[in-house]
Amino acid sequence: MGFNEFIGKLFGNKATRDMKEIKPWVDKIKAVYPEIAKLSNDELRAKTVELKKYISDSAAEEQKKIEELKGTIETTELEDREGIFAQIDKLEKEGLAIKSYGGAVINEDISIDLPFNVRKNQNVSGKQKMAEIVASLVKDGDHIFLDASTTAVFVAKALKEKQRLTVITNSMEILLELSDVSGWNIISTGGVMKEGYLAFLGSKTDESIRSYYVDKVIFSCKALDKDWGIMESQEAFGSTKRAMMSSGREKILVVDSSKFDQTAFSVAGSLKDVDVVVTDKKPVDRWRIYFEKLGVECKYPV
Repeated sequence: MGFNEFIGKLFGNKATRDMKEIKPWVDKIKAVYPEIAKLSNDELRAKTVELKKYISDSAAEEQKKIEELKGTIETTELEDREGIFAQIDKLEKEGLAIKSYGGAVINEDISIDLPFNVRKNQNVSGKQKMAEIVASLVKDGDHIFLDASTTAVFVAKALKEKQRLTVITNSMEILLELSDVSGWNIISTGGVMKEGYLAFLGSKTDESIRSYYVDKVIFSCKALDKDWGIMESQEAFGSTKRAMMSSGREKILVVDSSKFDQTAFSVAGSLKDVDVVVTDKKPVDRWRIYFEKLGVECKYPV
């Protein structure tokens, strides 16, 4: 008997352990399914409302404690608020709450990279609002970096009224978007084309970026976490954004509300190195206080 076979017999393989863990839930589902199958569409809708109420009621105690803690924030010294926020985070997890800017939402799976054209069509309104704010921060004649995010494409569109800009980008989509703008300098970083992302990446890209120094670095990210900082789904994207951040005077992070309190695979940078965060909704108090503590200006639509 081989070693792997011995270990498998002793502890079971992963598939066996997973099946053992989920089997009780499968059995429960199978037990109630015949009753669910008998329901009409109207009865099923009513049952869904009932189930939502049950879930909400189950988390009511935690939610009450959260609201009580939030009520103490304004009267607590700034340096002591982190402890309150830590308690709120713990209660939100225990209460099965998904953190957002105003209630429970279904978060996209942050570990999955959707195709560029799919991502470009998500949260279009939010991206347009953020792009308008970013455009107001850019002056005629500025030299800027734009990353290869879908958010940066909206920024590029919003900048078209500006004069004499120099735009350096690793995004093929942005290069095409700005190809008809006159009076600008449009520079491609070059590098290896990343299939499905319309982005140039790799050591040549990073080397090209580091040969410039710009007025403003405008970039987005996959996830934003207070402990881990600015995060990306792949190291190559993280490396390119680190190169950009080290080669610009003012760093502007453009990130929508769904990315807050999320983590991803690769650390791209620290929030303390960012000058301005532009987002699509007013952040919760603990994030606004955190930005203030770091000296980061936060802008959002009003």
